[in-house]
Amino acid sequence: MSNELNSSGDNQPGNQLPAAAGELPSVGSIVSRLRFRQVALLTALDEQGSLHKAAEVMHMTQPAATKALHEMEDALGVTLFDRSPRGIEATELGRCVIRYARLIQSDVSNLRDELQNMISGRGGRIAIGTIMGAAPFVTRALSRLREIQPDVSIEIVEDTSARQLLLLDQGRIDLMIGRSSVSSQPNLYNYEMLRGEPMCIVSGVDHPLATAQKVRLQELSDASWILYSSNMPMRIWIEHEFKLEGLKVPGNVIETASPFVTVTLLAQSSMVAVMPLDIAHFFAAKQMLGILPASLKTRIEHYGIVTRKNTTLSSLAKMFIQILRQQN
Repeated sequence: MSNELNSSGDNQPGNQLPAAAGELPSVGSIVSRLRFRQVALLTALDEQGSLHKAAEVMHMTQPAATKALHEMEDALGVTLFDRSPRGIEATELGRCVIRYARLIQSDVSNLRDELQNMISGRGGRIAIGTIMGAAPFVTRALSRLREIQPDVSIEIVEDTSARQLLLLDQGRIDLMIGRSSVSSQPNLYNYEMLRGEPMCIVSGVDHPLATAQKVRLQELSDASWILYSSNMPMRIWIEHEFKLEGLKVPGNVIETASPFVTVTLLAQSSMVAVMPLDIAHFFAAKQMLGILPASLKTRIEHYGIVTRKNTTLSSLAKMFIQILRQQN
């Protein structure tokens, strides 16, 4: 495999291009120099493990493929592949670039499909983010959207508001139902309040307090808790409830934003958790958890429609927002 890359040694292990240890080229420089064919070659190299085989897949000569790879490495300022007896292997930096190359190809494929659907009159595509507590509200609105536009392609992302804001910034979702207040720069977003999110405390169905008539927060002060991470509204809210009661904030916690993980943990332990009431009712109706009759003094912050400022929404996104307003 000695001729997999050129013999100058600049792709030997440890020989990173100079910029790898310093400042990388600017975004403008990278965008002006990269080409889609280079991106496709990158994923072909990862899949084939050989420059010769990748060149064949790409219908290129091996010298042309070698040149394209070096041009990409030069544009990015890092070495992407090393030679080895087994062919070529991606460096750690190369694996990072390959991951984004696959995202670029996926986005181009989605772009092509969406344009084709719009041209043929089969609808378009919309990607929507939602926090867990808003999921029932959002899914009802999506059902209505499908009645109006039966051929629309819909992606739903359920996650914390903080993670969804990142997706919104990256253009991965068109809008989100959550809270912009968790951002360090909430002024970057448009926010339209929708509704409150009643909260409750839940346990497994076999928990000693699951059949109690009334539960005081003090009775749960020594319990093990399942909570969102410390900077999330649900975590801030329950900690505030403990402080209002003059109780020590729970320290023995497992942090997760996943309702499935939460329900599974509750079923296997005597832990308790905080959960939006609508979601808790769903699981309780299927006897997967119990809602503890705890008296809570405050309400969590309302959620709403969040969009990125200075962006143009698609007609589908505007239609979905109107449906949300109508059912609110």
